[in-house]
Amino acid sequence: MSEGGQLIRGLEGVVAAETRLCDLDGANGRLAYVGFDIDDLARHATFEEVAYLLWHGDLPGKAQLDCFTTELIAARAIPAELVQAFRLMPRATDPMRVLQAAVAILGTHDPDTTDNSHEANRRKAARLLSQMATAICAHHRVRSGQEPVAPAADLPHAANFLYMLTGKRPTATAAKAFDASLTLYAEHEINASTFTTRVITSTQSDMHSAVAGGVGALKGPLHGGAGEAVMRTLMEIGEVASVERFTTEAVATKRRLMGFGHRVYKAGDPRAAILRGMAEDACRQSGQFKWYEMAVGLHERIKKAKGLIPNVDFYSAPLFYSLGIPVDLFTPVIAAGRIAGWTANIIEQHDDNRLIRPRADYKGPGRRTWVPLEKR
Repeated sequence: MSEGGQLIRGLEGVVAAETRLCDLDGANGRLAYVGFDIDDLARHATFEEVAYLLWHGDLPGKAQLDCFTTELIAARAIPAELVQAFRLMPRATDPMRVLQAAVAILGTHDPDTTDNSHEANRRKAARLLSQMATAICAHHRVRSGQEPVAPAADLPHAANFLYMLTGKRPTATAAKAFDASLTLYAEHEINASTFTTRVITSTQSDMHSAVAGGVGALKGPLHGGAGEAVMRTLMEIGEVASVERFTTEAVATKRRLMGFGHRVYKAGDPRAAILRGMAEDACRQSGQFKWYEMAVGLHERIKKAKGLIPNVDFYSAPLFYSLGIPVDLFTPVIAAGRIAGWTANIIEQHDDNRLIRPRADYKGPGRRTWVPLEKR
């Protein structure tokens, strides 16, 4: 390692890139995409508008949005070969592993796959955003012994996702809650998976390879898998009346509970507050209000006992579950939102690239003398 190098474990606090995409103020618990506060975007914008904002740097006008929406709808279909690949995979395969393979397979069919120009990357981003949603739903249908549901050209992106997953057109409340969830997960600065996509991109690899790497990073329980862990905790608790006993035992045994705390946010995750209200409405409408009540009870008791505040994954768990999303699809759903930010970062990295190549602090043995095999 060169002289003067300093080890910073986990690269915590290290600035690794300049970006025009995400303004994350962890000290004050604020988040904005390209200058627009996350609360305004989640409550008023559509996911399509947010993706356009991240890729183009501004919100679209009506004509621009109409053209962009048409482009996304036209890109929803996935190759028949990909569906056949789903049929050949073991049904118990982790959906994130399937999604990683699906992204790679989509790269073999994309006409711009090896073109890293700005214009080609924008076209690939649109195709990936639409095709990943279709692929996630098609795989779930296939592994469940059902036929995939073809995309509905008259439904917006979020509503179409729920339709392809369940075969039923979602209510307006469910569609809006899911749309807002995708927006809240769309971009989050240089998190582990986004950093992975930028590292891969910096080698001048292609977008599909970078996104496949991002899926692999998101798969980990310390990143995208937290929401699934939260829901499994709520299912373990089982009933609202059991929350207090569970919390008492968890605190006494120092059990680690996912969905609380955050590496960057010190004043609370602003996305969690937005999702809490949407989870309440969706759980009430779906007749599964107990999951929301349990989440609130757990939140309040853990905050009182340990001072921990929920992050975005905490209230996304009861929300997703109330929408009919299986627990092991929670992380793929996050990927379906984060693809907007991943691709925006990939485009940004390609437009002003430098190979990302940090150093390591060597702690092994000093220089040693080679010993021939017969003398060892």
